[in-house]
Amino acid sequence: MSGDTAPRVADPAAGGWARGLKARSVSALLLAAIAVPALLAGPFVFGVFVCAGAVILAWEWTRLCGDGRFGRTGLVVAGSALGAAYAATRGLESLGVGVVALGAVAAFLTARGSGRASPLWVGAGPIYIGLPAIALIWLRGYGADGERVIVWLMLTVWATDIGAFFAGRLIGGPRIAPALSPNKTWAGLAGGVTAAIAIGLTVAALDRLAPGPAALALGGALLAVIAQAGDFAESAVKRRFGAKDSSALIPGHGGLFDRVDGLIAAGGALALFQWASGGASLAWR
Repeated sequence: MSGDTAPRVADPAAGGWARGLKARSVSALLLAAIAVPALLAGPFVFGVFVCAGAVILAWEWTRLCGDGRFGRTGLVVAGSALGAAYAATRGLESLGVGVVALGAVAAFLTARGSGRASPLWVGAGPIYIGLPAIALIWLRGYGADGERVIVWLMLTVWATDIGAFFAGRLIGGPRIAPALSPNKTWAGLAGGVTAAIAIGLTVAALDRLAPGPAALALGGALLAVIAQAGDFAESAVKRRFGAKDSSALIPGHGGLFDRVDGLIAAGGALALFQWASGGASLAWR
């Protein structure tokens, strides 16, 4: 693992059809090979899986926003994210949110004290990582079958990424925000939304315990937009710090943040909706 390699500087000439498709395929298979067994093993094992992911994301975030260094500041960010996620595995989500808040303050103060150039960005790490980690763990244990909720969420996010990739390359057209992500087009967004709707209709047809097709189709469309927004958010952070990838953790394919940015955003939004509505609109029976 090239753990000490600084994030790569953006190169607008890099990429291409084959490279982009290969990156998505390989990274999706790698993540699925780990995530699916953890998901099926039960809420606690899935929680441990999310805890491990939170630590990796904390390492990437601290180095990306903190001058390529980890150090004491990184330990604070990682410890906060891990503590928040672990609290959620014990059913203590409120405690986890408190850990996130304290961790954000501690990370900011530690980053400033160690002379980091962007302590506010570093301090945002526990929030950006910890809250989605809590959300995913809570969703896995939510309701009659949290496993089905997470399966639908993951399929929706993956379908959104694939649909957006192909529609964007095949159709092209106007770009959404070229200053943030020059390859994202409105056609790609439409393709991602369409793919997410298709996943929702398929899940509703195959799973007799699932909500109705209208609920999953509409929910999928909204999650697709949110997942794309999460992708833009991470692109904005990388552009702010002049990096092409969040790390070189996956050789040739970037870092973990590059693979789960959409899942982080969509998972957080879905958990918030389920919590606010009591799960009435998206209830697996």
